[in-house]
Amino acid sequence: MIVRRLRLWAHGHTRERRYSPVGVAFHWTVAGLIVFQLWWGWRTGRLPVGAEKVEAYALHVQVGLLIFVVTLARMVWRMIIPGPVNDADKPGWQSQAAHLTHFAFYFALLGLPLSGWAMLSATAPQQPLSVAGLVPWPHMPFADLTPERRWAIEAWAEMAHFGFILLVLALIPMHVGATLKHEIVDRDDVLSGMLPGIHRLERSLARAPRRIAKSVRPPKASGGG
Repeated sequence: MIVRRLRLWAHGHTRERRYSPVGVAFHWTVAGLIVFQLWWGWRTGRLPVGAEKVEAYALHVQVGLLIFVVTLARMVWRMIIPGPVNDADKPGWQSQAAHLTHFAFYFALLGLPLSGWAMLSATAPQQPLSVAGLVPWPHMPFADLTPERRWAIEAWAEMAHFGFILLVLALIPMHVGATLKHEIVDRDDVLSGMLPGIHRLERSLARAPRRIAKSVRPPKASGGG
């Protein structure tokens, strides 16, 4: 019953070729977290060894686990509430490329926190973990392995982590470039379907000519006697 009501509510948005407000919130939340995480990871790697670097890494891990949880929640939402069918779904190579890019994004957004989680679980199982510093999070079960195996896991996870970073750095300009092409060259509805509040703005702009016409309408002539 709840799922059916959610679908009916979301259909009010998707039938107009827009994402639901929840889908929009997921998209921009993950986008903001990824941009922050890339910058913060770069900054943390350049800090000198010391307390500040340790605290910076702790925040990096907390945000990474938050991205992992939000990405899982977003995937569940997409399974329950499919996105709208818009101009990006037109048959052809561009549609196939868009779906492949989205798949690669999910692959990276899950792989990055998983590899980081594995790195920390293998090398610092005593360090407490949490999602955004609020919800406790367990370590992967590596504590009872031999030191050699744990260091092998850490080395593999570090290489995977670096590979996922490169993948994200390649996907972001591809995604932004494709979105700008849809908006500027193709003049279609891909970007507008994901911008928060754009529907209310379009409705307001559509009503504006009528409001202006009413305001400049000449007054009715009064009857003479």
